[in-house]
Amino acid sequence: MDIHQTEDELARELGGHLRDIRLRQNIDQRRLAQQAAVALNVIKNLEGGKGATVASLIRVLRALGQESWLGTLAPKVSVSPMQLLKAKPARQRASPAKGPSHV
Repeated sequence: MDIHQTEDELARELGGHLRDIRLRQNIDQRRLAQQAAVALNVIKNLEGGKGATVASLIRVLRALGQESWLGTLAPKVSVSPMQLLKAKPARQRASPAKGPSHV
């Protein structure tokens, strides 16, 4: 996928990938729709690059055994190296008390 593609181009490419996976698994659109508990038009729309709801996409990915795709869409957020450099080191011990101590 090219980041310079339009939304329509990306949707068609994604739909093509879904279609390829479905065909490799020898599943027709009607059966995939039943397994994913979505309407047949959802499968046709996804594969045609016309989109669907996020919930429908998740159901289809699960039915195809491709849940791992979801992790690539929203990778875990980590601290950037620049934030680490700017961060103050964690305190190791308390500062000594100033003034008279109250016990």
